[in-house]
Amino acid sequence: MEKESRYNSIMAGINIPLYDPRLVQPMRDELTRLGFRELRSPEEVDAALGTARDTTLVVVNSVCGCAARNARPAAALAIAHPTRPRQLLTVFAGQDAEATARARSYFTGYPPSSPQMALFKDGELVFMLERKNIEGRPAQDIAGDLTAAFERYCS
Repeated sequence: MEKESRYNSIMAGINIPLYDPRLVQPMRDELTRLGFRELRSPEEVDAALGTARDTTLVVVNSVCGCAARNARPAAALAIAHPTRPRQLLTVFAGQDAEATARARSYFTGYPPSSPQMALFKDGELVFMLERKNIEGRPAQDIAGDLTAAFERYCS
């Protein structure tokens, strides 16, 4: 029992990706090639979100099927809209645990979720799509929710 507890406390402090980074890279690239800036450390998250004074979309990326089938395609469709956030950011759950945890600390009032999409205006969280709002829905419908939020908060 004591040995297991010691092992668990040691492992909790290690930031090891859940999946082989080489297999995950195409999932990262899906957003970064669209112009999303990937945040890989808590310091990068704080630098981007802690001083944001404009509109910012943060996508919590994931290896799950609903990220691939729904969230990433929805983000691609939504940012093609003429009214969109000035800053596009992403963190990757299960890969960059500390950066993801820090990003989620800005999602006041919402539990951790993967995938997840948060819209900020002048540093304030103004719109959120959680996994429950993404999973099982067509990308076009999710993009519609995002673009409606963009029109409301990014103009």
